[in-house]
Amino acid sequence: MDLLLGTFVLRPYVFGFLAVFLVMGARDLGLSRTLVFAAWVGPLAWFAEFCSTRVGIPFGLYHYTFTTRGQELFIADVPLMDSLSFTFLAYSAFCLARLALAGRRVPAPLLALVSGVLMMLLDVVIDPIAVRGDRWFLGRIFFYPDGGVYFGVPLSNFAGWVVVGTLGVGGYLALGRWGGWTATSARLSWPGVALYYAVFTFNLGVTAWIGEWILLMVGTTVHLAIALVLWSVSQRPAAGLGLEKQQA
Repeated sequence: MDLLLGTFVLRPYVFGFLAVFLVMGARDLGLSRTLVFAAWVGPLAWFAEFCSTRVGIPFGLYHYTFTTRGQELFIADVPLMDSLSFTFLAYSAFCLARLALAGRRVPAPLLALVSGVLMMLLDVVIDPIAVRGDRWFLGRIFFYPDGGVYFGVPLSNFAGWVVVGTLGVGGYLALGRWGGWTATSARLSWPGVALYYAVFTFNLGVTAWIGEWILLMVGTTVHLAIALVLWSVSQRPAAGLGLEKQQA
């Protein structure tokens, strides 16, 4: 309990985003389905990080420094806050994907893949500033021993985010035995979309705070381009195909 409390005190922003996810998810999906989402995505993310710190799959090889050991809760060698973060990151990307694809009959695997890509795009800013954690309040909690071509982050990391995001949302859809979403349910995704951009803005703010102006420009440009693409997709006629909830 002391370590759990320490985790909360050390990472209040993570628990703030997590609380928003639980509240918004309960309104959107229902409380039980929101808990199923968290119960699936959290352990999946932990397993992916556990494997990556040992064999480099799926994110590429990296190591935690354990500088906060005794201050926050670790499960094996992975901080709890990392696994928790993936729950609201995957959910917010899922909401944005649903909103962009509303009104269309979309197979669950495609919806999951779009969600995974959108979650990865958040990491365009998240991981580069995380490896610079010694310059802000995150601290230097991990490192890539071989560095990386994108602001010190290997490209394998982004591939891993797509995989974990896709499996996270896809597994949730499979557990819920759903094949699609109605336009009505997509309207409930707006708070989740706001959460997506709140996370992005938070990380962009930290990027500006530590003076990484090129990263700030790259992250902003990428997300403006993606927002334009998503808006364009959402405005296209659905050719009369309503997106209907399907029960397997």
